[in-house]
Amino acid sequence: MGARIKAPQEKARPMTDIVPIRRALLSVSDKTGLVDLGKSLAEKGVELVSTGGTAKALRDAGLDVKDISELTGFPEMMDGRVKTLHPKVHGGLLAVRDNAEHVASMNEHEIGAIDLVVVNLYPFVQTVAKGGTREEIIENIDIGGPSMVRSAAKNHDFVAIVTDPADYAAVAAGETTLAQRRKFAAKAYALTASYDSAISQWFAFADQGETFPETLAITAERATELRYGENPHQKAALYLPKGPAAKGIANAVQVQGKELSYNNYNDADAALELVAEFRDAEPTVVIVKHANPCGVATAATLVEAYEAALKCDSVSAFGGIIAVNRPLDGPTAEAISGIFTEVVCAPDADDAAKAVFAKKKNLRLLLTGELPDPKRPGLTVKPIAGGLLVQNRDNGSITLDDLKVVTQRQPTEQELTDALFAWTVAKHVKSNAIVYAKDGITAGIGAGQMNRRDSSRIAAAKAKEAAETHGFTQVHTQGSAVASDAFFPFADGLLAAVEAGATMVIQPGGSMRDDEVIKAADEAGLAMVFTGMRHFRH
Repeated sequence: MGARIKAPQEKARPMTDIVPIRRALLSVSDKTGLVDLGKSLAEKGVELVSTGGTAKALRDAGLDVKDISELTGFPEMMDGRVKTLHPKVHGGLLAVRDNAEHVASMNEHEIGAIDLVVVNLYPFVQTVAKGGTREEIIENIDIGGPSMVRSAAKNHDFVAIVTDPADYAAVAAGETTLAQRRKFAAKAYALTASYDSAISQWFAFADQGETFPETLAITAERATELRYGENPHQKAALYLPKGPAAKGIANAVQVQGKELSYNNYNDADAALELVAEFRDAEPTVVIVKHANPCGVATAATLVEAYEAALKCDSVSAFGGIIAVNRPLDGPTAEAISGIFTEVVCAPDADDAAKAVFAKKKNLRLLLTGELPDPKRPGLTVKPIAGGLLVQNRDNGSITLDDLKVVTQRQPTEQELTDALFAWTVAKHVKSNAIVYAKDGITAGIGAGQMNRRDSSRIAAAKAKEAAETHGFTQVHTQGSAVASDAFFPFADGLLAAVEAGATMVIQPGGSMRDDEVIKAADEAGLAMVFTGMRHFRH
């Protein structure tokens, strides 16, 4: 430990707009831009005080640096856990410079003023993300850093707190304005709030295994402001969670096209979440409009899947969102270019596909790199007046082994395949949801109705219109499987499916009138299975 720094006698100084930087305390884990900042400050005659590795980096660059121990009169101790938690530091940060009593205390206790603090915090989130041990994670909980950040930010009338290397240039001139200091303070408190939130989340979810902690701390960083919200009179922005998150639309690479709107993001997310259910399946295409699928198909090639999905409801597909589960190729891009499409989402795209879309300057092409895991855990949060509704995300799925046949007739292998396909799609349709499917293609989708019978009829009507539009030899609901996101409370919804030509029904079961519905299915010669799982979507 070197000789102690003798604090100069302080005088009461009125708060002014511009504050010259006489002493700066630098303590950073991320050394980006550190040396250049140190040189700029030193050239302006600023005294540099620093800690540990930060001091070494500055000295190695030939700069004159005082150790924090010279300021405090105490050595760094306990493996660096205790170094800046000292009145000589926090007194120099918190003293109100135009308060005579504060200034007298500074002089009495030989506390020198600190005009600039440059801090970034231990990499807690990064340590968690890379799978660090519990001991490593705990050691990367910064204590002294956040304390200095909060002290400096509170006293921003006189002290500048810089927590982001992107802001170094703003203080390199050796002085700060009040507007800068206020902006830095706001940014600093956002940082400490986010940092503490990440720590509390790790303790609650990872360490303690809680699902709904007593306090739910959620922080996110603004990625961009959007043109407007769901409607032009609403304002909107995109935020990204601070910490590990699933790959998806929010962090996709936009290859081309106009700026994404709020509705683009929402619809593209719906399309991606549905196509992700088929990430291990044959080539699959999803077309979404207003967050509801209007056509889904699986085929031998992407272009065949697209053409089949489009024919399900070509009217709704106009101006829609498309997601695919394979890298996009040229022929599929050519087919998509045949109608107006807002957004196309894909894991990747070849040069031929990009060249095709380059001719459509307004079309947004988003590349996600990978598809999110539909079975991943997580929480969904819905604001309500006066509170938040929080639940586990709907990552439920079923297999053939989960199905219970409840009718006299046993389903065929093809009917079971179609039923599971329809069920998967229905999970992503707004309730009440009815989906007809046959041979890996949706035949008709009924969404968002207040009763199940109407959803069934709408889906059948769409299938009939598709047959008339595209000249099918028969309506594709004939011989189809029909999925219902919740149980049929009455037989009327099931009978509407019978009228449409469905031969197979998949539904959760659990209605007080299950016996009545099963009887109607038997009388119609249907095969029906219960999943025991509901997929309401509101």
